[in-house]
Amino acid sequence: MTYKNKIYSEPDISKKLDNIQRDIKLIIENSNQQYLELMMSNLKKDLLYSISSYLKDDVESHLEKGMVEKCPMKDTCKSKFSSILNRNAEIAHEEKIDEKSISNNEYKIEELHKNAPYEKCDICFSEVSQTFQKQVNLIRSMQIYDNNHTNKKKISEINENILVKEILEPLSHTQRIQIMKSMSNQTQTFSALSEITGLRGGNLLYHIQKLLDTDMIIQRHERGDYMITEKGYKIMSVFLELDIKSN
Repeated sequence: MTYKNKIYSEPDISKKLDNIQRDIKLIIENSNQQYLELMMSNLKKDLLYSISSYLKDDVESHLEKGMVEKCPMKDTCKSKFSSILNRNAEIAHEEKIDEKSISNNEYKIEELHKNAPYEKCDICFSEVSQTFQKQVNLIRSMQIYDNNHTNKKKISEINENILVKEILEPLSHTQRIQIMKSMSNQTQTFSALSEITGLRGGNLLYHIQKLLDTDMIIQRHERGDYMITEKGYKIMSVFLELDIKSN
């Protein structure tokens, strides 16, 4: 079984993860160590290239839709934005990433913003910043963003206001926990979440938005599947460690 590195215009990450699970079962059945190492290496490269391709495709669609249409600087700015965001997307190729790579690209966007000539430039930079953050969230959610410089804080340094606003309040609802649980090992569509929670239309969207606003989950693209972020996964892992059980 041979895998080639492909660049997908519309990669289906969920389907690819299902394929990986299937191939792992085949590997176990064959139980050949050398074959196992080669297969896992090819699978990992294939997945990383798929993610990078998806991120690059996302750049073009978001900039075209979100930037100010009638502006003499649009083409120039779009070229600069695309260059930075595409370089950031290429980070997904790497198995382990230093925080500096992400920070450098973020710094370049901030420097461009400082020299922006018009008030309406804020609209374009808002779109660029959102796209950039979405890239980082997706890289984190695939567990390939390796921040080795995170300082562990003491419990006494926890900001209780942020804790309530960013974690406790968003998860203080049964259906939101159900949404998070359902994404622990796969992406979910809006209709699938509707079946899981029993909520419909605006009621479901309200709870999804609460999780989106606090970076617990992300939507892969407009009208696309929802998936858990690194932040959301870590929080759910804490719940698992606590081993909370019903009476």
